[in-house]
Amino acid sequence: VKLVKSDEAPVQEMEQAEGEETEKKSESGPCFPPTFSVSEIKNKQRRHSMFLKLKEEKRKQKLELKKKKKKERKALGDKAPPKEVPKTIENQRIYDETTVNPEDEEVAFDEGTDEFSAYFNRLTNPKVLITTSDRPRGRTVRFCEQLATVIPHAHVYYRRGLALKRVIPQCVSRGFTYLMVINEDRKVPNGLVLCHLPDGPTAHFKVSNVRLRKEMKRRGKDPTEHVPEVILNNFTTRLGHSIGRMFAALFPHDPQFVGRQVATFHNQRDFIFFRFHRYIFKNEKKVGIQELGPRFTLKLRSLQKGTFDSKFGEYEWVHKRHEMDSSRRKFHL
Repeated sequence: VKLVKSDEAPVQEMEQAEGEETEKKSESGPCFPPTFSVSEIKNKQRRHSMFLKLKEEKRKQKLELKKKKKKERKALGDKAPPKEVPKTIENQRIYDETTVNPEDEEVAFDEGTDEFSAYFNRLTNPKVLITTSDRPRGRTVRFCEQLATVIPHAHVYYRRGLALKRVIPQCVSRGFTYLMVINEDRKVPNGLVLCHLPDGPTAHFKVSNVRLRKEMKRRGKDPTEHVPEVILNNFTTRLGHSIGRMFAALFPHDPQFVGRQVATFHNQRDFIFFRFHRYIFKNEKKVGIQELGPRFTLKLRSLQKGTFDSKFGEYEWVHKRHEMDSSRRKFHL
């Protein structure tokens, strides 16, 4: 009997130790072998649940590692190594040979002789005609009306079945410097044709993420008739420089800073984000911004020489979706 008891004691101790280990494992979370693959699980529900557990475990490990690094940096103080710069698509961008140097004499000569030189030399004042595709729906109509409140000296007219080739000569004879056409699909604005008059060029954009003023939260009051300030961000290449000058020529020369309004065209990864804000001065040192709307996103599809001509037009640049040397780090604007 004594021998049996003496044998049972170590067995009980081993069982207790194993139970403690399993409790610790269950508290820390599921542990998977290094060669474990969720895709090997045949059952769909079990595979999904195991994937969520694996994802949660990785998140916890990442959080613990982040806390550990933070403690180490705090302990080292000034002797801590500099923080690693995270890799992003922007800072890993492939250098473009057409990047514009503002001090380049060739660029300055091109700017003095291009289609927008008359505007930048203050020889012309912008006057914009905003129109739509045939039979526009309510959302597109409201979008055009709100654009007319953002761009000074803009007028909204409806085409009523007229072809653009017939509209352009009428615009030129009446002194318009721009023709802006808003296209729609399934009652939603999806395209924008921007034609500089009288000699072009013509740009075609894809329009997405349109938010009208009533759809925006915490928006300010309707904009006033003051001329807004224009901000152009990240238009660095030759193509981007041309598009930036095209946007700038939409607005009058001298902004009225009394109105505290600003229109921003921000280029990021070839997507152009438009925002319309008002400055709110809280005191002498603090200033905030209040969005007025509308907001939308543009993606350049083509840039055509001259005015709009869908059949015989000569294109300076066309977006190619399936290029052989396409890369996520290569941009054009």
